[in-house]
Amino acid sequence: MNQQLIEKIVGEVLGQLTKVNSEPKQQPVLPANTIPIAVSARHVHLSQEHVEILFGKGYELTKKSDLSQPNQFAANETVVIAGPRGSIERVRVLGPARSLTQAEVSWTDAMKLGIKAPLRESGNIAGSGAFTLIGTKASLYLEEGLIIAQAHIHMQPQDATNLGVQDGDYVTVEAAGIRPIAYRNVKIRVSERYRLEMHIDTDEANAGLITQGATGYVVRPGEVSQKVVEGHSTPESIVNKQYSFTKKLLSNDDVRDIEASEIIVEKGTIITALARDTARDLGKSISVRK
Repeated sequence: MNQQLIEKIVGEVLGQLTKVNSEPKQQPVLPANTIPIAVSARHVHLSQEHVEILFGKGYELTKKSDLSQPNQFAANETVVIAGPRGSIERVRVLGPARSLTQAEVSWTDAMKLGIKAPLRESGNIAGSGAFTLIGTKASLYLEEGLIIAQAHIHMQPQDATNLGVQDGDYVTVEAAGIRPIAYRNVKIRVSERYRLEMHIDTDEANAGLITQGATGYVVRPGEVSQKVVEGHSTPESIVNKQYSFTKKLLSNDDVRDIEASEIIVEKGTIITALARDTARDLGKSISVRK
């Protein structure tokens, strides 16, 4: 291996180590229309009145950790949700207190509780499932408020403009990976106070083997669906395109610059670890010429 190639590899590795040690973790460069996906486990929103019934007069929720959406937090407090067939303990309360109390669970949770929970947008609880909450000081029976949350995407007005959607629209979101899946009827929710993120429940996540850090691709009305290459989403413009790479070293920058879904290298070509990671993030494959 000549000195120039060695210096390029060493430079790339040292550059990445410097970034890891001195900069906040950066999100990978993603194709247009890509949305971060977050999995919402079962949780409860409480009104201040119900906070005081369950935990004591004058009680206020205490912060455990911040959530991704601004000014929202997971509280230290948990409750038990009970239904005709069973109960679920240590269900996290989210803060701050809201005007209405509601519990958001998965379909599997609702079956365990024995409650018929409708699929609803958060806040729309009229006629929803009846349930009991048990806190440290008292229990509380509510005639409505238990729902299965509609999959949705939080975004700011600029995000909506970039994606060509409006508040209240419904889109399809495709997620690629070990088990590619498409989520349909995902509602767009636009507000200045939101951060761009799609929320799905644990049943939806399990169906697509979605894990932390997953992303989805928004398919807008009338748009051609994205195809999947080797388990990762790739924009339609580069699907099925091949590029013959003839240099002796395939680097991270090379992968980013090549506009093709498949990069074919010669035998003996050195492929850096970062180049492989970048190819995976961008939905590109790397193969060796036979």
